[in-house]
Amino acid sequence: MPHGRNQHADHETYRKFEQEGLLFDDPRSLSWAGQDWGRLVTRPPLAVLRPRTAEDVAAFARFAAEQSCPLVPRAEGHSSAGQAQAAGGFVVDTRALDAVHEIGADRIVVGAGARWSRVLAETLPRGLTPPVLTDYLELSVGGTLSVGGIGGATQHHGLQVDTVLSLDVVTPDGELVTCSADQHADLFDNVRAGYGKYGIIVSATIRLIPAHTRARRYQLYYDDLSVFLADQRRLLAAGCFDYLEGQVDLTDDGTNRYQLELASFYSDQPPRRCADALAELAYHRGSEEIEETTYFEFLDRLADAERMLREAGLWDQCHPWLNLFLPDSQAESIVAGAVKDLVPADIGEGGFILVYPFHAGKVTAPRLELPDEPVVFLFAVDRESSCDDKATTQRMLIANELIHDHATAAGATTYLGAPVAAAPGSQPPVLS
Repeated sequence: MPHGRNQHADHETYRKFEQEGLLFDDPRSLSWAGQDWGRLVTRPPLAVLRPRTAEDVAAFARFAAEQSCPLVPRAEGHSSAGQAQAAGGFVVDTRALDAVHEIGADRIVVGAGARWSRVLAETLPRGLTPPVLTDYLELSVGGTLSVGGIGGATQHHGLQVDTVLSLDVVTPDGELVTCSADQHADLFDNVRAGYGKYGIIVSATIRLIPAHTRARRYQLYYDDLSVFLADQRRLLAAGCFDYLEGQVDLTDDGTNRYQLELASFYSDQPPRRCADALAELAYHRGSEEIEETTYFEFLDRLADAERMLREAGLWDQCHPWLNLFLPDSQAESIVAGAVKDLVPADIGEGGFILVYPFHAGKVTAPRLELPDEPVVFLFAVDRESSCDDKATTQRMLIANELIHDHATAAGATTYLGAPVAAAPGSQPPVLS
């Protein structure tokens, strides 16, 4: 198991964890922990802790604090800029902390390493669901709560961190603390969307709501950005759809198309509450696509896309991603400026661009920085490139930084951590 010795390897606590089979510094473990979804930054840690219990995390956190070493949690590693890496420190692999501890009438207690697909597997048979889910279900509970967790239901319920009732957290000094809005509230506020800087989430109590069994999905198309955004605002104000997102579809000739994705959830008959709102929209009549699915099929619709990307060899490519929160008043100008000259090759075969609004007042986690306006848009320019083609990857990073700088100057904030620096004068990334 051990591959090499570091300056802490002879410490009594280090040896204890190593002897118990919890600490790994072999090449495979270090490579795993030094890489993430972005594949843009490589920072191997000194070792990887694979704990069996929350108490293991707490005990090792005390050791790391004594040694003044960073201790960073990681599960699925879906960060895009090295946020789950720990150069000169230790990575905690939380994937084994995936137990479902308790399910009640309105809540579930689950380990931080559990994926949201696992949560749904436990709750849906009981007719329950988390209020907010990300579009990709194979992310860990602890991971999304550490960054925020946004989705098409955020318009109604805030982010995933806003649906948490309590958290079990290992603090930087190794104390295991249960926190909530009423108990250790400062810690609760700090760790939600705190990127693991204020403590490591080891389990979460998440609010549940009744789950419907069916979904009616609408895909509506526009060729005018202003009209597209105006209809998104109209639907946000109406609040009649359960799910609201939007996407920019790039074309080679520069005539971008804008896709509005909506869904209503139901169990018996499709709801008619949104008929009037649909009639008022200015999408291209006759181009709409309407699909009936089960509730879970709708939530898990990216599973097919993942399978196709894996089969095409695109899943493990580099992902120069940029995610921003835009103030409503500046959203159109920022998005228009960012996409006006883009063609599909600029975001890559597996890339995508998301644009959709939500109410800032629904977000309660103070660590999540939002523009100071009542309505905020998520704007995600999530590119994909061959890791072997470093020149293209670098061009994408530079393009992202230009968008980032323009948007933040206009009042936008950054989601999912700072983008990888690439522009002239900034520290270049360590491309893998």
